[in-house]
Amino acid sequence: MGTLYVVATPIGNLGDISKRALEVLNEVDLIACEDTRQTIKLLNHFGIQKPLTSYHEFNEEKKAGELLSRLSNDRSVAIVSDAGTPAISDPGYRVVRLCRERGVPVIAIPGPNAAITALSVSGLPSDEFMFAGFPPAKKNARREKLMSLANVRCTLIFYEAPHRIDDMLEDMQDVLGDREVSIAREITKVHEEHLFGKLSQLRPQVKALGEFVIVVSGATETRQAPLTREAVLKTLGMSRNQLYDLFFKK
Repeated sequence: MGTLYVVATPIGNLGDISKRALEVLNEVDLIACEDTRQTIKLLNHFGIQKPLTSYHEFNEEKKAGELLSRLSNDRSVAIVSDAGTPAISDPGYRVVRLCRERGVPVIAIPGPNAAITALSVSGLPSDEFMFAGFPPAKKNARREKLMSLANVRCTLIFYEAPHRIDDMLEDMQDVLGDREVSIAREITKVHEEHLFGKLSQLRPQVKALGEFVIVVSGATETRQAPLTREAVLKTLGMSRNQLYDLFFKK
């Protein structure tokens, strides 16, 4: 029986890779990665030559079975993501779960993680926190997600893409209120930036460039979700026409 290694790789600065990660990548029979073009750059930098196979969100279910077959034939496999720790808002958990169910050894090779790195320098409480990953891309779904977290009292951590950061911060302020927040951009890279303050203060300062980690303080009091027409109709169990008739019929 082979072994599955879940290997963390740098989130920006290649100097952050661990000696143990390099040893494992040198020793395994196969490396499964999100994007072979990204991983080959990392391997070339460290002089590592190994067979690669793509393993991403669109083929994860199918590929998990293929990787299990290799592991069952005494082949060792490493899973890496484009940056950071696999299975943390990245592909990986399906093959890990499959291996656990089939008794295949799974070993973590710890290392960089953007969420934990951003939290460590946020200045916000870190004894208890919730990682919420990437919020939904569509506005209504995103606001609904934020509403579900509005009364969580621990620190919240989100990832966000540059083309949605402005909308995300606007929705956060509307739904969560003007909370303390730490916004990290391009962590460990040349243009790394950290902003600290209230949401209302930081929104105008944010440059929509690079990948973001948003760390926001938890709720200090129970917050009522914003009332919308849709929410009223759903609560009353009425259509818009029924509500109109109720208020305007003579």
